[in-house]
Amino acid sequence: MSEIVGSHDLLLITLDTLRYDVAAELAAAGRIPHLARHLPGGVWEKRHAPGSFTYASHQAIFAGFLPTPAAPGPHPRLFAARFAGSETTASRTFVFDTPDLVSALAGAGYRTVCIGGVGFFNRQGPLGSVLPGMFQESHWEPEFGVASPISFEAQVARAEQVVARLPAEQRLFLFVNVSALHQPNWFHRPGATPEAGDSRATHAAALEYVDAHIGRLLAAAGSRRRCFAIVCSDHGTAYGDDGYTGHRLGHESVWTVPYAHFFLEPGATAC
Repeated sequence: MSEIVGSHDLLLITLDTLRYDVAAELAAAGRIPHLARHLPGGVWEKRHAPGSFTYASHQAIFAGFLPTPAAPGPHPRLFAARFAGSETTASRTFVFDTPDLVSALAGAGYRTVCIGGVGFFNRQGPLGSVLPGMFQESHWEPEFGVASPISFEAQVARAEQVVARLPAEQRLFLFVNVSALHQPNWFHRPGATPEAGDSRATHAAALEYVDAHIGRLLAAAGSRRRCFAIVCSDHGTAYGDDGYTGHRLGHESVWTVPYAHFFLEPGATAC
């Protein structure tokens, strides 16, 4: 990362609330082909979330603490604030002297852009303004939110607009918080009803919906120059697992998340 920062555009996508087991099953079954073609070996890496809900996890991610590989460590990090005694800062880590990665990248000449999804990015109050307030430019509309059946399509369209208007020489750090997986998600599965509510199956259908449109986002992010992309979940969620429902709790379904990073080459077409 110490060589990538400054020469590449950067893309961070958090698939908010996506469970690892659902993501892995869909990749193995060929149900998310557009994502799977970018996953190393066609599979997600199993990792542990840095927080059990959106706000906590993103505060950690923006400080350089991406989801941690599930195998015993230590694991060198891609990004890290300068911190005496850090055991996960390596020679190839991008080390910064600001409180967060977003401001560090702005200082390195990047245009930092947030396209929000869930309520912690909606700027409708002080709490919902903290995370998007880290960025030079932030976007949120009701169509991007959890109650919108077209949330990801709307977010992708905004990302395309952002990329299209940037000067060619301007480096970009684009962050997209995808809300489609978050409850309510019942409307992404044909035949599901609000009375029946959300389930593991509707969660999976929401991921298929995201996969159908993510090719456009990846193509836009990689259209200007080589782009380093990170796609991960910030936390999972429980659907009755061992009696638990939701997140902000310490269950395996919440703490275990999918992760991948890869390069996007200029000129790749959307699919």
